[in-house]
Amino acid sequence: MSRPSAIAIAAHPDDIEFTMAGTLLLLRDAGWDTHYLNISTGSGGSLVHGPAALRRIRRREGIAAARVLGATFHESATDDLEILYTVPLLRWLTGVIRAVKPTIVLTHPPVDYMEDHTNACRLAVTATFARGVRNFASSPRRGGWAGETAVYHAMPHGLQDNLRRRVTPGAFVDTARVQAKKLAALECHTSQHAWLQATQGMNSYLRSMEAKSRAVGRMSRRFAHAEGWWRHSHMGFTASPAADPLREALGKKYRVNPAFERLCRE
Repeated sequence: MSRPSAIAIAAHPDDIEFTMAGTLLLLRDAGWDTHYLNISTGSGGSLVHGPAALRRIRRREGIAAARVLGATFHESATDDLEILYTVPLLRWLTGVIRAVKPTIVLTHPPVDYMEDHTNACRLAVTATFARGVRNFASSPRRGGWAGETAVYHAMPHGLQDNLRRRVTPGAFVDTARVQAKKLAALECHTSQHAWLQATQGMNSYLRSMEAKSRAVGRMSRRFAHAEGWWRHSHMGFTASPAADPLREALGKKYRVNPAFERLCRE
């Protein structure tokens, strides 16, 4: 019997490590096949290297990070600031989804500080929806897959939306046990140290990730380190609105935010 699979779909190399890697590690430890995909090559993120050299560097870093996470690495399809909601990218990503057949898709939130992230989210959601639409041709061509898939959205960078409003997740995943490995995976992206400090004020991006996971942990009122998630609507993805495979897989490592659940029922 084949193992269930999960895929993390992010915009740039190091986005998975910042917001999704702890959950991906816990799924792997629970016996799942895990997959790692950055839509962009990361070609823009340097004050030193040109795009061609940076594509090669960041690909090597992504492969190394995926190896630390124990996940299958998938190639990128476009460059920084070119993650646009287009049919060619949608066909490509639908092909990946049909090949991986994930029960869980982890991706960016619909609101974030930059369009690469929000467009990556839109592509991931539509590609997952299109998995069973046989008349929509993927690239490469693969037959439709009708399996159920739940989509989960990570927390935005800065823990706020694009209008600076603080956001609260619908659920928390306890990542304390895998925090050291999550840091090791992020540390593989050595080309980003100077870039993030110079352009986004992240004075040591490792400390920035650590501070974010502690902040989400405090939101949970239970965990020392956590990643936050919103579960996407079930319509077109799972038969039941109650389907929550991440909760089933992680058990006590997963905590629903009761305040958010009450809001959803109102």
